[in-house]
Amino acid sequence: MRTTIKKDFSVEEPIEKVWDYLANPTKIVSCVPGASITEEIDDRNFKGEVTMKFGPVKAKYSGEIAIQELDMDAKKMVMKGRGLDSKGKGSADMIMNGNLTPTEKGTDVQFSMEVSIIGMLAQFGSRLINDVSDQLLNQFVTNFKAKLAGAEEVDNSINAGAMVGTIVKNKIGGLFGGKKEKGQEEQKPKEEASK
Repeated sequence: MRTTIKKDFSVEEPIEKVWDYLANPTKIVSCVPGASITEEIDDRNFKGEVTMKFGPVKAKYSGEIAIQELDMDAKKMVMKGRGLDSKGKGSADMIMNGNLTPTEKGTDVQFSMEVSIIGMLAQFGSRLINDVSDQLLNQFVTNFKAKLAGAEEVDNSINAGAMVGTIVKNKIGGLFGGKKEKGQEEQKPKEEASK
């Protein structure tokens, strides 16, 4: 299963300060829900872990992150990550593009991630993966802004309440949101009226 996730947001901080955090995986990892760096191979390659939870399914990925492009002048970066499920039941690949643009009030941040998932988590489908990923990115943005504002610590544990809400909304929407059923209900009174 392959999906693309995009997120744009603004921070009221100068572009150089935002770039300093964004371009440094050891600084930014504390803002990413469920993520940690376990080893710094060199200044562009790292080993780490990500724990994801989708309803009753919990997956832990161990893998590597490589910075493929780091353009300080254009404030653009490309990172590639690959992780294997610790239970050997799947893998995840990610290419993330980040771009910063200065504004009058601070900095605009544009993210796009291409994610490819094989195995257990792929069964949930791209819609649910996108919804949950959006929740995780919202949590990341909150943590990132707090760090830039000077917070020593942020909570990078996965917000279980938001995840459960997203899953329930998705399941209920799938059960009751079908247009076909609604159209059939509208036709029954017409059929009875013609009898």
